[in-house]
Amino acid sequence: MNLDLLNSATAFVWAEADLLDHAEYAAWLDLWTPDGLYIVPIDPDTEDFADTLNYANDDADMRARRVARLTSGESVSTQPRARTVRGVSRLRILRGDAGAVTLRGAQDLRDFRKGCFHQHTADVTWDLVRNGDTWRIRRKVVRLINSIDTLSTVGYVL
Repeated sequence: MNLDLLNSATAFVWAEADLLDHAEYAAWLDLWTPDGLYIVPIDPDTEDFADTLNYANDDADMRARRVARLTSGESVSTQPRARTVRGVSRLRILRGDAGAVTLRGAQDLRDFRKGCFHQHTADVTWDLVRNGDTWRIRRKVVRLINSIDTLSTVGYVL
């Protein structure tokens, strides 16, 4: 096991979680490659994200639009902004080297909005590519453990 690679990739995804929890969306958008995809599938077993229904299948333009909606104040589903805390754990390198890595982990996201508390748990896979001394996200797949159930109360990036 390459602990330096694991530590570097882990530090990156922990920083991503922190940016999202503190609504630092512009900095979050900068973490992505131009061709990066943010995917939240409904079917827990699918690998064919282009031909199946997803909660999100965002390229760079759609990620920017999602952030604009979250920050505009015009969307009822995002006002007031939910307070979120996500824990990212159980990180494991599936494949990788100094130039690219595929990392899988667990995410436990809790939110509080309008007096209600919710929890969303997911298996997440990040495909990261090296960019100087840091990483960029080429693809992030968030597989909610209850994805085939009704998803409600989400007015933020999973």
